[in-house]
Amino acid sequence: MRKYLGVLLLMAACILATGCVAEPTNRANSNANVASSPTPAATMSPTPVSGSGSNTQSLTMPVLDAFLANESSSSLLKSRLQLTDDQIATLKQAAHSETAKLSEANAGTSVGETASARMAAKERITTLIGPEKEQQLEALIAEQWSSDNESATEKTATQPAPNDGKVPNKVPSDSRVVVNAPAYRMDVFEAGRLIKSYKIGIGYPQFPLPTGLRKARTIIFNPTWTPPDEPWVAKMKNVSAGEKVEAGSKLNPLGPIKIPIGGPSLIHGGKPPAKIRNFASHGCVGLTTPQVEDFAKILAQLGGAHLTDTDIAAYARDKTETKEVKLVNAIPVELRYETIVVEDGKLHIYRDVYDQGANTEENLRAVLEANGVRWEDLTEEERTQVSNALSQMSGSSPAQAAPLPQSPVSSPSPTTSEKKSTATKATPRATKNQKEIVIEIAALKGKGYPAPVDLDTGTGPKKRKA
Repeated sequence: MRKYLGVLLLMAACILATGCVAEPTNRANSNANVASSPTPAATMSPTPVSGSGSNTQSLTMPVLDAFLANESSSSLLKSRLQLTDDQIATLKQAAHSETAKLSEANAGTSVGETASARMAAKERITTLIGPEKEQQLEALIAEQWSSDNESATEKTATQPAPNDGKVPNKVPSDSRVVVNAPAYRMDVFEAGRLIKSYKIGIGYPQFPLPTGLRKARTIIFNPTWTPPDEPWVAKMKNVSAGEKVEAGSKLNPLGPIKIPIGGPSLIHGGKPPAKIRNFASHGCVGLTTPQVEDFAKILAQLGGAHLTDTDIAAYARDKTETKEVKLVNAIPVELRYETIVVEDGKLHIYRDVYDQGANTEENLRAVLEANGVRWEDLTEEERTQVSNALSQMSGSSPAQAAPLPQSPVSSPSPTTSEKKSTATKATPRATKNQKEIVIEIAALKGKGYPAPVDLDTGTGPKKRKA
């Protein structure tokens, strides 16, 4: 598959870790909101991280390879970690070699892939530079991956605050986009009201979708793509390193529209429906072409830009010309990692897709308490179902979500529903590909994060109502 070619171009464009391609564009326009200024350069300042469970800045060898490919990485490693030229060269060779071995076709087919990739990277890097330097390197890359390199210098009193993780399932009060990777879901809020929901594709296990508060400033139509100078590129047919792949080409993994959101990440189209609600990208939010066209219109409206169906059709007719539509007001994009979500009175427990150990008693209690409910308020049957669901959705290690303590309760039990599975009192064993378990909790009725609105599942063309 050609989309995998997008991995390492990011390396030349971003100082951060994994992600999709972000490159200069050929700019032309007849739209007042179309601008010719380049994307702001990366900075070093991190932003807060959101979501329940631990952060998804996972150090894998492909992540390291992406980081080291940037020209400024060597200077950073010398100044921050005091690594020598020989140590840096050895790290580059090892990371480059491992990245070349990856197979996109097999990504996401085994349990615990992210955990295994993290462990293998830790062992390899420790062997090369020692345990202390390995920890410093991991922290440095996590810092870079968490940052919004386009807005880090714009922190003002009016800048929207991120969900810092202290308030699980927080409902925004402003206009913003919220992405929750384990739910494969992206929501658009306008003045605190959910107006549109999408099912999405997320980053592969070795290229996780990061977390943090970013901003969308520009919608880029007909983006081009330049393959990196890597050994595996030479094996690809009809693709040469450094040779620009035109917009509209089947070899271009970005689709007709890309929206940079800071750091290494993009929101972009071009994904087939089979990739939605699945692993689909290298640290980006993936949409089908109809989805990304619909999302671009809504985003432009929120950002004060003029963009119509006629505009989009005109851009699509001439795929050789890249155009940028600049938003008058930047729109916050909040990337979360929440595996336990109260939604419209039901408890959704998602699979721990990046093996973060997020399906724990501590996180569950925090989510319940954020909705005014204690663990003790649940019935005995509800607690049993929840405990079993946490274990089954825990990712690589069921032991990460040890059964919660049980205590007898005499109140009647509510019914339990589970997506793609018939509900039973014992909570059926989750299948390998099952992505969530949904449990009705009587005490949560009427509470929680809003249910999807006008959900676009990516299964076919969907026109948004005026």
